[in-house]
Amino acid sequence: MADPRCPICNKPATPANRPFCGKRCADVDLGRWLTGQYVIPGPPEALDEDPPASPDEG
Repeated sequence: MADPRCPICNKPATPANRPFCGKRCADVDLGRWLTGQYVIPGPPEALDEDPPASPDEG
């Protein structure tokens, strides 16, 4: 089996930071999650049968 590679920069992963090569790449990955660049799809939200009236229908 090949040595694991960092998913951010493709350098060899280190045991202390696996699957990343270091703290910097781990922080880059975390930043991508926090800013919404990575998304795990989920089931669509249930729609209400009677949606709320829009402000201009008042």
